[in-house]
Amino acid sequence: MISTKGRYALRIMLDLAENRGRGFITLKDIAERQEISKKYLEIIVKDLVTAKLVKGFSGKGGGYMLVKNPEEYTIGEIIEASEGPFLTVACLAADADKCPRASGCKTLPLWAEYNRITRDYFYSKKLSDLV
Repeated sequence: MISTKGRYALRIMLDLAENRGRGFITLKDIAERQEISKKYLEIIVKDLVTAKLVKGFSGKGGGYMLVKNPEEYTIGEIIEASEGPFLTVACLAADADKCPRASGCKTLPLWAEYNRITRDYFYSKKLSDLV
């Protein structure tokens, strides 16, 4: 399940894409347009900056802007920047302990396929598709 954090990260990115060309956009403006708490956006935008999806500028005239063109972002990378990797079950994580039942687990292929379908879907969609 994608939490509000992931959904709001996508809304931030969409807002920045729609207001591209206006320079740095303040979180206050995004919060007002998106009707989301500025405090919550501050937490989310840090993840987007860390992932190098947006850049920020402090001080007068400061705010945030996209690093790339909207068509260069996938929805998958935006969601993963805020949520972490797409995982339907913990045993599929790259750093998961080796499950002693993995070789005989009849449900593992089901979860792996669902995980792949979900990831492929979100990585096939571009931010520009939503603008």
